[in-house]
Amino acid sequence: MTKQRIAIGNDHGGYEYKLELVKVIESLGYLPVDVGSNGRESTDYPDFAEKVGQMVSSGEVDMGILICGTGIGMSIAANKIKGVRAALCWNPRAATLAREHNNANVLCLGARLIPMDECIKITKTFLTTPASKEERHIRRVNKIKMIEERNKICGSKNQKQA
Repeated sequence: MTKQRIAIGNDHGGYEYKLELVKVIESLGYLPVDVGSNGRESTDYPDFAEKVGQMVSSGEVDMGILICGTGIGMSIAANKIKGVRAALCWNPRAATLAREHNNANVLCLGARLIPMDECIKITKTFLTTPASKEERHIRRVNKIKMIEERNKICGSKNQKQA
């Protein structure tokens, strides 16, 4: 059996957290795929959100984790990619519900707002919680997918002319 692959990306604000979370991913038996950044020098979070999001969307990896100062920018950017359901989680309960109810496939974390020990708990919870098989949750996730299809950016009928 092949190990599930988890893409992990960060900007400079999430670098230290990424180093620790890679160890957590490995300890759970997953294979981390580090897309950067690789230091404390200022970087732009959308670049890493896009990399991880594309990997999740294409099926190259099973799930993703993104870390920046607040997690907000990462979640906004990642959710622009078709098939990505990025959830900004601030505690393990939010991670459980994001997986169970929303079948979230990218976890976003805020290194400036959440202590490291809590991020470790959130990550473990997110990666080990399966999506719900309940019809109501499947129906709602399918509705999210339909919204995504109806609102494509390129070539969309709904796109306003500039």
